[in-house]
Amino acid sequence: MSIVSEPIAENAAKKRGSRRRRGGGSGGGGLHSRDGRMALYLLGPTMVMLALIVGYPIVNAIYKSFQTDPGLDDSTGLFNEGNEWNGVGNYTHWILQQCNAVGGGTETCPSGNLGSQFWDSVWVTLGFTVVTVIIEVVIGMWFAMMMHRAFRGRALVRVAVLIPWAVPTAVIAKLWVVIFDPQGVLNNVLGTSFAWTSESGPARAAIVIADVWKTTPFIALLILAGLQGISSEIYESAKVDGANAWQRFWRITLPLVKPALAVAVIFRSLDVLRMYDLPWVLTQGSNGTQTISILVVKELASKLNSAAALSTITFVLIFAIALVLVRLFNANIVDRGTR
Repeated sequence: MSIVSEPIAENAAKKRGSRRRRGGGSGGGGLHSRDGRMALYLLGPTMVMLALIVGYPIVNAIYKSFQTDPGLDDSTGLFNEGNEWNGVGNYTHWILQQCNAVGGGTETCPSGNLGSQFWDSVWVTLGFTVVTVIIEVVIGMWFAMMMHRAFRGRALVRVAVLIPWAVPTAVIAKLWVVIFDPQGVLNNVLGTSFAWTSESGPARAAIVIADVWKTTPFIALLILAGLQGISSEIYESAKVDGANAWQRFWRITLPLVKPALAVAVIFRSLDVLRMYDLPWVLTQGSNGTQTISILVVKELASKLNSAAALSTITFVLIFAIALVLVRLFNANIVDRGTR
């Protein structure tokens, strides 16, 4: 027993010693090893550039959000150069006091009044998010299951389905402007002359239709990737056990495709929450279609620090919604990737 075990232990000790020598005496890992220093040298410039390009603007915007904007001081009637410390004034301005625009201007509400431009934009954006994502998931699931089947011309169908997603959003929006025009394609087909973007309900419906048409292929593509990871033997076993099509979908397809579906829903929800170009091209944010991003861009034209506060609020809101969605779907990607 000792004759066999002693050479094995000796060889193992030699291997550990050689690994220590190759790793610079630190076990082959860490920043003090040769590989760790090389990784630091290679990643260092990139991290510095990211800190300058991404980190600095974010920190500066948060700092600016606590300062005043240039303009007339309501208390003195004199012009204020701005950039003075304002505390959370810009935040309370949006959350509590900024009322809907009246006659091209703004009306100051009593403290606690939540009927503001910000909250109107929040509810509109959340409404777009819920409606579009639900419709896109249903249609995307149907498209994915259709593309997953083996039939002649399947590659052509997949390409045709993905074309709307590949076209830039601004181009898609201009296309739908032509379709929804009073003299456009849709009214010619229906034999009417209705102005689809002139009222709140039809204008919102037009944005939902355009967004669903554009981005449903994205969800279909992610779900299709999840479907291709399911073995056909599972379905064959279920058929042998007497499971019908609905039971196979509910008991097999949906649970196994849940990770891909969770990623699709989270990414699409975050995408709609920051939607700007599609509603702006279609309606310029009028008739009850102003999203949070449109409100931020409008505020940037006149009040930079106030817009910075609004952007920070928007970031916190979107981050909170993303956290809720991750918890809801139990999509712990990091843990699943390390198992």
